[in-house]
Amino acid sequence: MPAHRPHIVHNLSLTGLLWLSLTGCAVRPIVNLAEPSLSRQQQEHATLVAIRQRGQTGDWLVIRGVHATDNLVASMTNMALSHAGVLDLAQMQVIEADGSGVHLTPLPEFIGKSARLMLIRPQWSGGEVAVARAYQLLGRHYDYTGLIGLNQPERYYCTELAISIYTSAAESDHGNPIPPVIAPGQLYHWGTILYDSGPVLTLPP
Repeated sequence: MPAHRPHIVHNLSLTGLLWLSLTGCAVRPIVNLAEPSLSRQQQEHATLVAIRQRGQTGDWLVIRGVHATDNLVASMTNMALSHAGVLDLAQMQVIEADGSGVHLTPLPEFIGKSARLMLIRPQWSGGEVAVARAYQLLGRHYDYTGLIGLNQPERYYCTELAISIYTSAAESDHGNPIPPVIAPGQLYHWGTILYDSGPVLTLPP
């Protein structure tokens, strides 16, 4: 038995790395930006204006974060997006799930930690009701094992939260079923893209 332990530890280490590679929301995608420039401020303002004009409560905000883990998930999944949150337009807040759990982030701050942002309207109605459900989940822990399809009750990762608040509608949608694990870059399959900033927000050096 002792001869096999290094192999077991190695496998566990690889599993841990795989967890990190599956999602950019496992580690909170905090942006460490350089000194704000006028162009960056203009870009963020343009994105905020677009969200206020085109968005509504219950929409999804899917971003390309600039944390190192976001870089990893973008590379490993070959997708341009790495994190997601739920929009409360009336309160200018975003409900998101990351390593610190389910919490609120002011909309301008959420925009500020993205290198790209996509506004997606879920295909299911009832955004106000969905957001009310999301508020009830504030403080819940992060679902780490959910990243590999082993979902834990009352825990959520970013896209799991985004889908779960529309649970009844999503579960009845047999024509477009929800997979066990949902990458941020897949959310558009269950919605309509209303705005895409494109990869124009300046990345920190």
